[in-house]
Amino acid sequence: MNSVSELLRSLSSVSIPILDAIIPMYSYTPIDLSSTNPDLYDVTITDPSQCQGYIDTVLNRNSAQVAYGGYLEKRNLYADKASFLDNSPRNIHLGVDFWAKADTKVKVPVASTVHSFQNNTAVGDYGPTIILMHEIENTIFYSLYGHLSLDSLDGLFVGKSFRKGETLARLGTPDINVNYAPHLHFQIILDIAGKTGDYPGVCSEDDLDFYTKNCPNPNFLLKIEI
Repeated sequence: MNSVSELLRSLSSVSIPILDAIIPMYSYTPIDLSSTNPDLYDVTITDPSQCQGYIDTVLNRNSAQVAYGGYLEKRNLYADKASFLDNSPRNIHLGVDFWAKADTKVKVPVASTVHSFQNNTAVGDYGPTIILMHEIENTIFYSLYGHLSLDSLDGLFVGKSFRKGETLARLGTPDINVNYAPHLHFQIILDIAGKTGDYPGVCSEDDLDFYTKNCPNPNFLLKIEI
């Protein structure tokens, strides 16, 4: 393989469901949460209730159960979170979000072992988080699952194995996932840089080149059309 991106593309010729398999792929619909979406101009997107209201509008309009998207999307979603507002604000999203009902099951897309996990409770963080390690064709990469239910961490241990399609976790509620509407943050990471249970899911313009290379588009693997 010439690159990890090519490896990810090669792992499946069809879409890989990341949420409960009882949700058909035709029930996934794209959503635009970017700062340039005019539909959001009158929505306080940092308020989980208003954010959920907009998500429900998109789901109902498209007769869907899951709204997804957000890779390299510049958002206002983090504008009220002090830890994101340094000299160079972090507002570019590095994963794909899957917005669905709390308690929806999260599935493992590729055979893996648990690399690390923890509950990231700071405002604006992931809440309960799991990072899996994948080793395929002598290539190692990682996948991060954020905004989970607290009991998703029960029974985990470093090195625990999961087969493709096994249930990994469930989506958390806003009080658990640090004040976001229920969703899964799914991110691919090439170099984990020694981090455990956490990894940046949003970056600034200044760091975009590095993170684009280190966190390739998760849709290379999942193949969910946007």
